[in-house]
Amino acid sequence: MAELIYYCGTMDSGKSTLALQTAHNHQSRGRSGVIFTNKDRAGSGVISSRLGLSSPAIEVSPGLDLHRHVIDQLSAGDRIDYIICDEAQFYERVQIEQLAKIVDGLGIDVFAFGILTDFQTRLFPGSSRLIELADRVHALQVEALCWCGSRATHNARTKDGVMVVEGEQVVVGDVTTGAQIAYEVLCRRHHMRHVTARASRAGHTSSQPLPFKE
Repeated sequence: MAELIYYCGTMDSGKSTLALQTAHNHQSRGRSGVIFTNKDRAGSGVISSRLGLSSPAIEVSPGLDLHRHVIDQLSAGDRIDYIICDEAQFYERVQIEQLAKIVDGLGIDVFAFGILTDFQTRLFPGSSRLIELADRVHALQVEALCWCGSRATHNARTKDGVMVVEGEQVVVGDVTTGAQIAYEVLCRRHHMRHVTARASRAGHTSSQPLPFKE
């Protein structure tokens, strides 16, 4: 039976690389599929990996009916054996429901890839609905690392290297250095203390206490 599978992790955990590898594995076996993405770092209509891999993709804009899009392609005679959905955390909740409808009604496997939580440690709407509906949820096996060497579990937004905790949920950026607005993956301890790599090098720590005793 077809399944809706969600592969999730922090930024820098290789989700887009795995999405591209999954598509390649299916294509190498003569299978045909559709690749969706949303707000990729490389721009609209492309899925890209930090390893330098990329592929054309269909941009999931607000209001796009994914189920109708697939039905239209099938009606036009296209063959669809699988669907890849990268940056699934940015999809609308109703679009996740449309993916489940594709799986159950059309018998097509859907492989979704995304980030669980935002820079404020809150679930993205798309990720929340995927957890609720997916047949299987898998944590990505490539573990991103905090600057301290511990496993990174949280995404931090930074401005000029300083962690920020307020703002819009979705601001497209990348895990880079030198950018005004960027992202950094941290372990829970340093995320809660707002200690980024730059702050660590400067010897600065947040005065905000942890909500529990050490």
